Amino acid sequence: PPSATMAVGKNKQLSKKGKGGKKKAVDPFTKKDWYDIKAPSMFNVRNVGKTPQTRTQGTKIASDGLKGRIFEVSLADLNNDEDQAFRKMRLRCEDVQGKNVLTNFYGMDFTRDKLCALVRKWQTLIECNVDIKTTDGYIMRMFAIGFTKKRPNQIKRTSYAMGSQQKQIRKKMAEIIEREASSCDMKELVAKLIPEVIGKEIEKATAGIYPMQNVFIRKVKILKTPKHDITKLMEVHGDYSGEVAGLPMDRPAEEEAEEAAAEE
Repeated sequence: PPSATMAVGKNKQLSKKGKGGKKKAVDPFTKKDWYDIKAPSMFNVRNVGKTPQTRTQGTKIASDGLKGRIFEVSLADLNNDEDQAFRKMRLRCEDVQGKNVLTNFYGMDFTRDKLCALVRKWQTLIECNVDIKTTDGYIMRMFAIGFTKKRPNQIKRTSYAMGSQQKQIRKKMAEIIEREASSCDMKELVAKLIPEVIGKEIEKATAGIYPMQNVFIRKVKILKTPKHDITKLMEVHGDYSGEVAGLPMDRPAEEEAEEAAAEE
């Protein structure tokens, strides 16, 4: 049989040895600047954190790389309230001014552990989602979740709602979300979402069909945003020109003592 001999020729990979040398690894962070993330005025804490971005170089402008970035922040950090830690707020960068990244609300979600803690046996889980349009042109999809509960002095172990009751509750949920969300602008809607006004409203309205508990708006997705309007954005942010950039920090006495000892 014919022997399978390799084609005679140069092995290109081997002959390239030693050419060009190895490229020196450059730390990418030397080319980056840090920007302050600013939350809109509906939250108590305005300084969310920092984000890095490569400096403007040629046609690649730094602010273009930042616009559209989405930051997920716990509501506990935004409002200094540990009881709201299960809500995650999504903030999207809308504009860059100096070293400030101005963000706006871009959705809300629940942490997984909170949702898992709500789901239990012997009760009915009822979910519903509605697409709404705020007065200022945002189109959102809102997801509600709720659970049935035992009636007062109920002996039966389970509290399951019938299919027809679930249907009625879902209809009520959709009606209330539609009414509450379509009648206000986005800023007012976020103000309603934080204290869970809509959830409480649903609980009250559905009590006649089947008693409900743990009713929440568990998620808000923004499907469509109106045209970018800088004046609207400045309304929810205010003016940052009077801010002091880089405040002096107090150093712990131990650190100073250690440094002094090292110098000696």
